Amino acid sequence: MSALGAAAPYLHHPADSHGGRVSFLGAQPSPEVAAVAPLMRDLDRSTFRKLLKLVVGALHGKDCREAVQQLGASANLSEERLAVLLAGTHTLLQQALRRPPASLKPEAFQDQLQELGIQDMIEDLTSLALGSQRPLLDAVVQQQGSWLPHLSDFRWRVDVAISTSAQSRSLQPSVLMQLKLTDGSAHRFEVPVAKFQELRYSVALVLKEMAELEKKCERKLQD
Repeated sequence: MSALGAAAPYLHHPADSHGGRVSFLGAQPSPEVAAVAPLMRDLDRSTFRKLLKLVVGALHGKDCREAVQQLGASANLSEERLAVLLAGTHTLLQQALRRPPASLKPEAFQDQLQELGIQDMIEDLTSLALGSQRPLLDAVVQQQGSWLPHLSDFRWRVDVAISTSAQSRSLQPSVLMQLKLTDGSAHRFEVPVAKFQELRYSVALVLKEMAELEKKCERKLQD
């Protein structure tokens, strides 16, 4: 039979201590977003609005190459710097659009942007991701192709299976996890502790490699 561990009688939420749900940026910002955040802090709001207009135009399928060159010249932005700004802003907006409007709460969205250190841009990004243009942008994204469902909520608890026999009595812990996706579906599965440790190690290794790649990109930009 199965008995719940006394220390974890319910499914835990990874964001319980932060008072919010999973960030629209994921467990960790993508390299494009991480690279663009410091550049945005030094960008004046007028230039950022022009940049945002170009990104929205690109989402609509417009040819913005000439407008990009004009912005780079007028704002005195190098080709490399402008490329990072465009890629990061485009990725940031796309990640926001992947979340259904009902699950993208304004307060949480603004807090997550503030954590990136781009306070001056929060109002414009919030207006675009949650304002009157959102239905139009959603329609454009759907025409370009459907996104696969992704994680919107995650909970876990530790179970202890009690096995008895004439020869032995053993307590075998396992991790019970419940995932909710953006399409409304929920999945629950059980992982032995040994397999969970393998998963934890693999995720840590991927995050380490991503951090190293990000540092290489930053050094390349500085050069």
